[in-house]
Amino acid sequence: MNTKNYLTPAKKYKTLISSVHSIYRLVNTTYQTKELICRLARLICQVFNGRYCLIMLLDPTRRFSLFKCLISDGKKYVVDRKAKIFNRIEKRIVNTVASVRQGHLMGLPLVCEDISGIIIVKRTKKEPPFDRFDQEMLMTMCEQAVIGIKNLQLYDEQQKIVLGSIKSLVTLLDMRVPQEYTHSPYFSHLVTLLAQQMHLDEKQTESLKYASLLHDAGKADIPLEILTKTTKLTPEEYGIIKRHPVKGAQILRPLQILKPVTQIIIHHHEKYDGTGYPSRLKKGQIPQGARIMAVADAFEAMVYGRPYRERVDMASAIKEIKKKSGSQFDPKVVEAFLKVIKKVKTKKYLQPSKIKIYNGALRIKVRGSSKKV
Repeated sequence: MNTKNYLTPAKKYKTLISSVHSIYRLVNTTYQTKELICRLARLICQVFNGRYCLIMLLDPTRRFSLFKCLISDGKKYVVDRKAKIFNRIEKRIVNTVASVRQGHLMGLPLVCEDISGIIIVKRTKKEPPFDRFDQEMLMTMCEQAVIGIKNLQLYDEQQKIVLGSIKSLVTLLDMRVPQEYTHSPYFSHLVTLLAQQMHLDEKQTESLKYASLLHDAGKADIPLEILTKTTKLTPEEYGIIKRHPVKGAQILRPLQILKPVTQIIIHHHEKYDGTGYPSRLKKGQIPQGARIMAVADAFEAMVYGRPYRERVDMASAIKEIKKKSGSQFDPKVVEAFLKVIKKVKTKKYLQPSKIKIYNGALRIKVRGSSKKV
């Protein structure tokens, strides 16, 4: 879209409506503040035929930028750290909280209750200078954009609170459930890589990540003597174990923001052929996130082992996953898993981390590294 050489007021009006609609679509299809800013900078370059567009977010003192994105000649440059503002035009916009229009350069503050950032767009000398209509159009677009940015910032804060709550729940779960039954720190990362390999969107990947941390929350309600049993379970005991996905969802139900997560948790023990639990769903009836979780869960149970199951080497675990493609596991998820497992450096997560003596016998406890993922 190019704003130069307008012939009629109707064309200007149409261009403004189109630009505002583009901002609206952008805001409603982006879930991360930094991604929104980068996409917004690119859009503004397109709308105003700009050579470059700079968008920055400010800290509360207005003396530092917290995040910068520059689109210049089609290339993206990002500064994701606190940096002092030195540029004269940038400081002028920040200090006066007013727009600037100087020939081929135009800049505006992003204001929502208080100034939170600035936008600067520049054209080449070959293009016509910015006029008043350009300025008014950018102001209108900024009004829409700053609401979206503010909402995403609030959303980011909310997600931090939710993640903090999840970590607290996981800590409580780990205190209740023996470590042999909990997952390594690598498990959540493996699940996320599978989601990305299968091209899940941001929201789906986020839900899957949360589910990977909480999918065994229901085990906190299982009697310890059943949970730690190393011999074969009785039918009654196995029935109690099989209720843990539903129990986990019930524990998390009060947190409405985790509603998409509960369906993954409930169904992560379903099997592709319909022989799993609790609902005996099959194929596409099983939520995609649960199908992904099932593969990662089975793989880790094999390579790390459980009190009731000896660990196996990675090659054997991969062979077993491939063998059960189409029966226990979704073939598409298995295909993604095989691609992911070739790329990741899993050996460092399979190193023994603790050595303990049990009844006079040496036992090596295999666990992942303590690296945060």
